[in-house]
Amino acid sequence: MSEAMGMSIELLDELCQNWPGATRAMKWDVDLVWSVSGKMFVVMCALGPDRGRLSFKVGNERFLEMTDRPGITTAPYMARAYWVSINETSDFSEAELANHVRQSYELVRAGLPKKIQRQLGVTLA
Repeated sequence: MSEAMGMSIELLDELCQNWPGATRAMKWDVDLVWSVSGKMFVVMCALGPDRGRLSFKVGNERFLEMTDRPGITTAPYMARAYWVSINETSDFSEAELANHVRQSYELVRAGLPKKIQRQLGVTLA
């Protein structure tokens, strides 16, 4: 990742495409969703007034800390599952955003049944 700011669809795809079990889909007509074994770990709004909004899961121990930060809010419909949203990704570095997405993948993956985790193989280093 570079020192550049923000996250594009292309960058998100590049980041997630080789992670074990990660799949990409368009949902709800406007959202690009990356999932692991059918469980969402990141959503980027691709169309409409919320275009560019990035939502992802955080650990429950970090949820309040994250939502206290400027530019980060509770994710619509997903806050109860400890998801947050960033409406203006250009306010954050690519590296920070990539780290959040990676942590979300790892959190969701860790919540999968152990058998599925084993089938997915090596975790991210």
